[in-house]
Amino acid sequence: MTDSEIIELYNQRDERAIRETQTAYGRYCQKIARNILGDEQEALECVNETLLKAWENIPPDQPQILSAYLATLTRNYALLCYRRGTAEKRGKGSVPLVLEDFAELIPSSTNVERIAEHREIIAEINRYLETLPEVNRTVFVLRFFCFESIPDIANRLGLKKKAVSATLYRTKKQIRKHLDKEGYSL
Repeated sequence: MTDSEIIELYNQRDERAIRETQTAYGRYCQKIARNILGDEQEALECVNETLLKAWENIPPDQPQILSAYLATLTRNYALLCYRRGTAEKRGKGSVPLVLEDFAELIPSSTNVERIAEHREIIAEINRYLETLPEVNRTVFVLRFFCFESIPDIANRLGLKKKAVSATLYRTKKQIRKHLDKEGYSL
């Protein structure tokens, strides 16, 4: 079933939309949640919550890219669970390492002004990512959005681990330089 057909099922409030979404994207969402939470059961619960959120939000939401929409829902809910301490208590997941690595690009947001600047920086990073070669953008998104490990990214893209690490290093350096040029102080 195509994404547009699945979205149409949501629009018609047909419960088959949930089954079709689970079939098409369940494993994808589960992997994102597992990368963040480090626990299979919590990842499954996160996918269930993602399906519920999709049901509640489509309509009025009309996602252009269903996989990206679901990935965002999954990621946001998994990070919420992580913040609540569910994964942290067990010491699992790759969140601390990824967030520490990404923290170099985003200043801490301790007040309203910093939060607004944080959003502007993220928007600027997104604009800059659009200018990168597809492989660099994919590596960056898999690491910092989907929380995939460097070996997993390398396997998925058919690259060596050193190449993935080097790409991430160079991309972060380029983004930092771009943000500096645009007047964002880090």
